[in-house]
Amino acid sequence: MGRGKHLLIDCHNVSREVCLDDAAILRAMARGAEKAGANVISQVRYHFGHNSPPGFTAMCLLDESHVSAHCYADLGMIALDVFTCGDTDPRDVLRYIREEIDLGDVVVKQVPRFLPSADSIGAMEDVSLELVGSGSVM
Repeated sequence: MGRGKHLLIDCHNVSREVCLDDAAILRAMARGAEKAGANVISQVRYHFGHNSPPGFTAMCLLDESHVSAHCYADLGMIALDVFTCGDTDPRDVLRYIREEIDLGDVVVKQVPRFLPSADSIGAMEDVSLELVGSGSVM
């Protein structure tokens, strides 16, 4: 049995408006984590595009771990990470974020973390992949 649940979430076909609103994404990430029962410790975001393609990086540091986002606005893609330990379910965090933000077409991979060394050999067998269509709720 591992410790912690880690979702790797690839969002495709995200609107340019959403991709350029790093403040709204960060707010939704923090609120989603709090609604799911996590304790938000710190938040930071950086909007780039002055000397590079437009997008952002955002992070909510949680007592239970983190929620992060990295956006490629020109490609309509956002990579989200939701990693939690304890009783906080990362799928709840994602569900609450999606209630506020249209993340387009979503693919979710769940990856086990901190497996005992004897179990680590088969760890990749425990990776699950799920396609969640646009606008659907998990």
